[in-house]
Amino acid sequence: MGRLSTHVLDTARGKPAAGVVILLYRLEGTGRSLLREVVTNADGRTDGPLLEGVALAAGSYELLFRAGDYLRASGQAGEGVLFLDEIPIRFGVPDAGQHYHVPLLISPFGYSTYRGS
Repeated sequence: MGRLSTHVLDTARGKPAAGVVILLYRLEGTGRSLLREVVTNADGRTDGPLLEGVALAAGSYELLFRAGDYLRASGQAGEGVLFLDEIPIRFGVPDAGQHYHVPLLISPFGYSTYRGS
């Protein structure tokens, strides 16, 4: 059974990023459809998979991380214009039977991602 999961790590503080709002979209042509909105827990993870089983279909998706709100709440950013605010990660799911883990590592001035396990 396939599933999609994520987590967020704050590399500047060396700990999980709790309280990050994440929006999951399915991309369709030039549009997108909101599938879920979740918030990371104390471990920087969601409380369960974002999608699993028949809900995960082959295709294109976007995770939109509201990093700016987190960075402000954690005291790492002021109220002015942020270098990083919302971070979109677009990715494809070629085989809906597999596990796709899309983590985000953030700091106030950079981020990275990869296909995790």
